[in-house]
Amino acid sequence: MFAEVAPGYDRANHALSLGVDLWWRHQAVAMTGVVRGERGLDVCAGTGDLSLALQRCGAEVVGADFCAPMLVRAAAKVEQRSARPRFLAADALALPFGDAGFDFATVAFGIRNVSDPRAALREMVRVVRPGGRVVVLEFCKPRFPLLASAYRFYFRFVLPALGSWICGTKNGAYRYLHDSVMGFPERDDFLLLMREAGLQSPRMRLLTGGIAALYRGEVSR
Repeated sequence: MFAEVAPGYDRANHALSLGVDLWWRHQAVAMTGVVRGERGLDVCAGTGDLSLALQRCGAEVVGADFCAPMLVRAAAKVEQRSARPRFLAADALALPFGDAGFDFATVAFGIRNVSDPRAALREMVRVVRPGGRVVVLEFCKPRFPLLASAYRFYFRFVLPALGSWICGTKNGAYRYLHDSVMGFPERDDFLLLMREAGLQSPRMRLLTGGIAALYRGEVSR
């Protein structure tokens, strides 16, 4: 499914969010608090937008994703850059890295796509050094009544049709997006998942009225 939407993935993301996804990733970079020279892992990296943003802040970034065609698009973005992320195909549930090898790990709009989000968080904790941090950017459901109603209508009826048209696919990817967001644990429930995965002091920041959320936790020293 993700391989089929890869050619139009960026175009659809920017159009469907009216470009707000770019700001969300900027906020994710800010919450990560990148220090120049740090080593970071971007899980479920997709077409590499967050990996590139982290790299621009001076980190050495590895972008990992289960879907190789997405990474082909990511690699095309960095061909002309002297400092660029390294991309590789990898399973978020079995990351091919040793323990404590990264200063931070991030995942943007990908944690809900793995079969066991808690296990994926544990893998991220495993590969991050003690005192390092894990940052998650994910969709959320707004609770302000008027916004919540408009959001549900857009996500259920407009987004699937528009996303399929923009990407030129009929594989149900944007219907899946709706279903996966509606069924995914969020806010306090996701903070609990972070604690269960071994992250300390997990906290949350809502974005754009609760349409998205940023989460951060530290790996115990």
